[in-house]
Amino acid sequence: MKEIDKKTALAELANLYPDAKPALEYTTPYELLVAVILSAQCTDERVNKVTAILFQRYNTPQAMVTLSQKELEKYIFSCGFYRMKAEHILSASQDILDKFGGEVPNTIENLMRLAGVGKKTANVVYSVAFGGDAIAVDTHVFRVSNRLGLAKGATPLAVEEGLCKAIPKSDWSKAHHWLIYHGRRVCHSQRPNCDGCTLQEICDYARHGKKRK
Repeated sequence: MKEIDKKTALAELANLYPDAKPALEYTTPYELLVAVILSAQCTDERVNKVTAILFQRYNTPQAMVTLSQKELEKYIFSCGFYRMKAEHILSASQDILDKFGGEVPNTIENLMRLAGVGKKTANVVYSVAFGGDAIAVDTHVFRVSNRLGLAKGATPLAVEEGLCKAIPKSDWSKAHHWLIYHGRRVCHSQRPNCDGCTLQEICDYARHGKKRK
């Protein structure tokens, strides 16, 4: 995709989704961190239903670590991969208490020092909770970026690096949400609505054969 096409694509995404924002419901950085961990391979709608109950009593690291892993698993069972997620939540909560005085760290580097927190989760929390400039590459961002040609790569890290080069830093966080919205509403995984997409004229996937990726 030519540089002018990238600018055109970003402008159109901004026009399509001016009010794009996180779908996860939270009130503190810690609640967001837990919600993002739960959201792996799970819909935001399901996570919000689970956290609406969980956060009534366990919305701080201090409160969370009073739960055993088995007890936490019962709360988050419907989010899938519940054993791993419970382990990560409890380990990260303990790290917050032991390493950061009970406060969620506000840099990507320190967020990644929390057990079970990878780059994607750190980017989301840093961007959304602390207003930092970051692009988290989930399945929607990965798919749409590759299809458009905005940033191509075989791994989320490669796509993240490509997006950071293609998008002005001030727009990183907003572009993350634009791409997610487009992936959910138009550029679906199995049956993308190319005919109804206003980006089809500059989209690699639409222009060069829809079976390619």
